Amino acid sequence: MSAANPTGPLRHFLQLRDFSEDEILYVIDRARLIKDKFKRYLPHHTLHDRNLAMVFEKASTRTRVSFEAGMYQLGGSVIYLTTEGSQLGRAEPIEDTARVVSRMVDLVMIRTFEQTRIERFAAHSRVPVINGLTNEYHPCQILADILTFIEHRGPIRGRTVAWIGDANNMSYTWLQAAELLGFTLHVSAPAGYRLDPLRVGGQPETILREFDDPLEACKGADLVTTDVWTSMGYEAENEARRLAFADWCVDARMMAAANPDALFMHCLPAHRGEEVTGEVIDGPQSVVWDEAENRLHVQKALMEFLLLGRLE
Repeated sequence: MSAANPTGPLRHFLQLRDFSEDEILYVIDRARLIKDKFKRYLPHHTLHDRNLAMVFEKASTRTRVSFEAGMYQLGGSVIYLTTEGSQLGRAEPIEDTARVVSRMVDLVMIRTFEQTRIERFAAHSRVPVINGLTNEYHPCQILADILTFIEHRGPIRGRTVAWIGDANNMSYTWLQAAELLGFTLHVSAPAGYRLDPLRVGGQPETILREFDDPLEACKGADLVTTDVWTSMGYEAENEARRLAFADWCVDARMMAAANPDALFMHCLPAHRGEEVTGEVIDGPQSVVWDEAENRLHVQKALMEFLLLGRLE
C-alpha cells in the first residue's frame, strides 16, 4: 500500500469538475472494492484515528448517515455541527470557522446554501473540504449515481442520461459528469425552470440536448432520473411548481420510451404521484435503493482519496 505525500497539495471536492475523469473513475473503482469488503464484513480501517467534522446548515438524512457511518467504518471519528449548535448561527464569519475547525480535524464535509459559502470555507481551510450539497451542486450524489449505473450496466461513456425536472444542483452536476465522462445528457423542464444558458455555455449535442417534451427526452435513454419538484429552500414556490411540472411526472410511458434495459434513479426523498409514479420508483427498472446505499461506499472512497491519495 502506498499513500500520497502528506505534504502534497491540498485537494477539495466542491464540485465534480474538481476531479479529472481518471480521478473520478479511480474513486468509483475504489468504492467497489470498499463495498465488497463491507458486504463480506471485512474491516477496512484506512482512516484510523482521523477526524471528520460535518457541518450542516441544511437538514439531511442520507448525507448525515452515509458520512457518519462511513467515517466510523474507516476507523475514524466524527464531529457533528449545525447552525443551531455552533457559532455559525451567531454570525461568526465562515472564514473564521474554517480557520479554527480545520486546525482540529482532518477533513470537513459541509451541507449548505450558496456555493460561494463553501468556497469561502475551503479557501481558509487547512484540510480537505467536501461538498455535501449546495444550491448549485451535489457532487457526492452524482458519484453514487455513476457507481450505481456502472454496477448495473457497465461503463457510462457513450450512454444517454435523461434528466426530467428543473435546473437544480443535480442537473448541473449531471452536466459536469457528461462533460468529464463522455456521455450525453437529455434535459427536459417546463418554461421558467430550464438550464441557465450562461452556466451551460455552448455545449455540443454529444454532451447536452434540451427538450420541451419530457417523453422525447426519454427516447433512447439508458438512465432516466429526476428529483423533487421543489428543492429545499424553494418551499414558497411549491404550488406554482406543482402546476408547472404536472406533465413532468416520470411514469411508465416515459420509461417505455427509454431503452428497454433503462434504469430509473432518484436521489430521494421521493414524492410518489408527483415527480415519479409509484409504479416506476417501486418497479423493476428502479435502482434507487442501491443508489442510496452507494452514497456510503463512494463517500468512503472519496474521503480516503482526499486524505491518502491513490492506494494500491
